Amino acid sequence: MKDLSVHPCFNAEAKQKYARVHLPVAPKCNIQCNYCNRKYDCCNESRPGVSSTVLSPLQAVHYLKALNEKALNISTVGIAGPGDPFANPEETIMTVNLLKKEFPGMLLCLSTNGLDLFPHIDALAEAGVSHVTLTINSLNPDTLAKMYRWVRYNRRVYRGEQAGRILLEQQLKSIELLKAKGITVKINTVVCEGINDGDVEEIAVKTAALGADTMNCLPLYPVENTEFALLKEPSKALMKTLKSRIAAHITPMTHCARCRADAAGLLGCDSAEAMQMIGQFSTLVVNKGEGRTRVAVASNEGLLVNLHLGEARKMYIFEQSRNGYHFVETRNTPLPGGGEERWKSLAETTLVDCRAALVGGIGETPMRILHANGIKVIQMSGLIDAGLDAVYLNQPLKTLCRSDYTRCGDACRGTGAGCG
Repeated sequence: MKDLSVHPCFNAEAKQKYARVHLPVAPKCNIQCNYCNRKYDCCNESRPGVSSTVLSPLQAVHYLKALNEKALNISTVGIAGPGDPFANPEETIMTVNLLKKEFPGMLLCLSTNGLDLFPHIDALAEAGVSHVTLTINSLNPDTLAKMYRWVRYNRRVYRGEQAGRILLEQQLKSIELLKAKGITVKINTVVCEGINDGDVEEIAVKTAALGADTMNCLPLYPVENTEFALLKEPSKALMKTLKSRIAAHITPMTHCARCRADAAGLLGCDSAEAMQMIGQFSTLVVNKGEGRTRVAVASNEGLLVNLHLGEARKMYIFEQSRNGYHFVETRNTPLPGGGEERWKSLAETTLVDCRAALVGGIGETPMRILHANGIKVIQMSGLIDAGLDAVYLNQPLKTLCRSDYTRCGDACRGTGAGCG
């Protein structure tokens, strides 16, 4: 079991001994806060939403490996943007799964606004994420309407109080599920004087009742070119009063350093060497299939490879285990239509953790797109285990029964419309 006491952000006694690293793998955001202006190239600012660069999941793992060699005593690795981890769910989930494999002893944590968190909590728990921070700025939709310009949920943009209600509903139900999974929950509240300072104690009462472990009150940091640029930063006296009030309901956090999305080093004392290193890894060319352990199969029943990719409405997912091959789950494929976008969605979302795909047949467009995303395609018919031997044991293809699939044949160009 991991030692939760070595998390420097959650334990004040650990902050001068153990380092943390934020991996900036999540550039997109699903809400627009009136106090946030995300810039990737400002190395002199230390605040959430700022990063000097953005890394792919594989680049992030290589970067962390290099940092680990610098003896920084890293105990914790997190994802905090520069956007929101769950506006970038594929990148986020792939990163935490790679981290679990490559750094099993490290604590994994995430910081999110919570809007799109709920559907991914099971995956986070399976990957071993131990700490999640949720930014909740009010329980009142009218207050939230003043703090957010818009919220994008299920591909639709909402504004005003409706946006606030949707955001709040997703946040509160996420707390309950996170706690049910045994994950430590911290609540962040950005205090904007005259906007939500009167709501802070109410947040503490409600979130504590739902099981949240600690709460962190952050004073507004006025940022240029934002709606709240001219608001004043709350005084130390006001912040002290608010922390005193919430302490009656939930454990307050007192040592937050308001970290960047690419922070690395001790809390409040980031490593200058890490800041210089990270830019090198943002241009690192990596094999997109690296670190992926699973294989997708186009099959009718889960025993044979016997479907053309275009007619597969689900893919069977397998991985290698100590005792042979292990069936993981089935995953629905993107609906027919959309041309290349269907295959991009398949490669970048459905099969994001797969190194290979076994199919009875495939068009040239999906073949190209899967290859470009690091997914090896094997066309065959016969037992799934034979194809898995080719992937995991490097068996030559001549030992397989190659497909002479004729339903689409050479006429298939992978338009994404599915097989007729």
